[in-house]
Amino acid sequence: MSESVTSGAGAGWDRKRCTILQRRMVQYRTTLFERLRDELDGRNIDLRVVYGQPSPNDAKRNDARHLSWGDEVEARWFTVRGTELLWQPCPPDARKADLVILQQENKILSNLPHLLRRAVGSAKLGYWGHGRNLQSTDPDGLSERMKATLITQVDWWFAYTEQTRELLHADRYPDERITVLDNAIDNDSFVADLAAVGDERLDELRRRIDLVPDGSLAVYCGSLYPDKRLDLLLDVARRVHEQDPSFRLVVMGDGPSRAEVEAFTEAHPWAHWVGMQTGVDKAAWFRLAKVYLSPGAVGLHVLDAFTAGVPMFTTTTALHGPEICYLENGVNGYVLEPDPALFAKTVADVLADPDRLRSLVDAGRRSAERYTLANMLTSFADGIEAAIATPRLR
Repeated sequence: MSESVTSGAGAGWDRKRCTILQRRMVQYRTTLFERLRDELDGRNIDLRVVYGQPSPNDAKRNDARHLSWGDEVEARWFTVRGTELLWQPCPPDARKADLVILQQENKILSNLPHLLRRAVGSAKLGYWGHGRNLQSTDPDGLSERMKATLITQVDWWFAYTEQTRELLHADRYPDERITVLDNAIDNDSFVADLAAVGDERLDELRRRIDLVPDGSLAVYCGSLYPDKRLDLLLDVARRVHEQDPSFRLVVMGDGPSRAEVEAFTEAHPWAHWVGMQTGVDKAAWFRLAKVYLSPGAVGLHVLDAFTAGVPMFTTTTALHGPEICYLENGVNGYVLEPDPALFAKTVADVLADPDRLRSLVDAGRRSAERYTLANMLTSFADGIEAAIATPRLR
């Protein structure tokens, strides 16, 4: 490490600067950036976060937030042949930082000037991303080939998970310039919310959905859109209920597929859509639940499952985020073939076997201790410090 990096916050004049560019700000990132700013300040590094507004599709998720000290710029979204593209300006002084970290997404056209400036000796660049578009239906198409070409055009990689590291290895990016973040959310807040749920609240919710004492409740929590395979979720729940009439389903979330869920719950009184839930309201449903059904794309909500002790069930063929690698089939949850009968039978069998369920819960809690925001924060700060101190990749 150079002296300017390790000399302490009191040095003042030799402080380093890092800029992180985000195409939008969401609630679960504000806590990360607040804590990262404080951590880097103690390492003599100033953090600046530049972000824009959500795309028309992202806006439907209703999860945009504001970072009080961040730089919110005007995002310019436009659509070409059905693909949303973004041009997001960056203040000139922000792009002159010692390290600029970009989101690795082809849709962000404004990344290209940063890559060009790096080629002529401008600020060092880092990528923060998955390594691939894991939701792509054409992994060998032009878009993914372009992404693979640009992977090596940055000086440091902030990889979401170990899966991302493996993808970077395949593209021959040097391992010593990869920081694995183990992408996470603020589990501590969720733990506190879970602990804050009292018996009276649990009894109230049981009465609301007619759940018998110690009855089997499955939850889904997340955005409602086609990649979440809500059709399979509802089919599986129906099949489990046929085997056990006391079984209940609660769906938390909102999005473009909301009407599909509402129609199902209106026709099946044992199933309930409760809208978006946060804080203690969300935690209360998790306290009641025994399993978490998420047959479609899995992302950070797997950490909610681990933290609450509610094993997650998903499928092998969904367009998962990189966090799917946290889920170990048969150990801390299940990753099943997308066959409704098989899926439902596995869920029903686990619910009928207390020892099997307890084993899954215990393993999930151990996973929750590993994938924490605190660990992610430390890794992020270590990586930023190392990237600033390390010569450019040539």
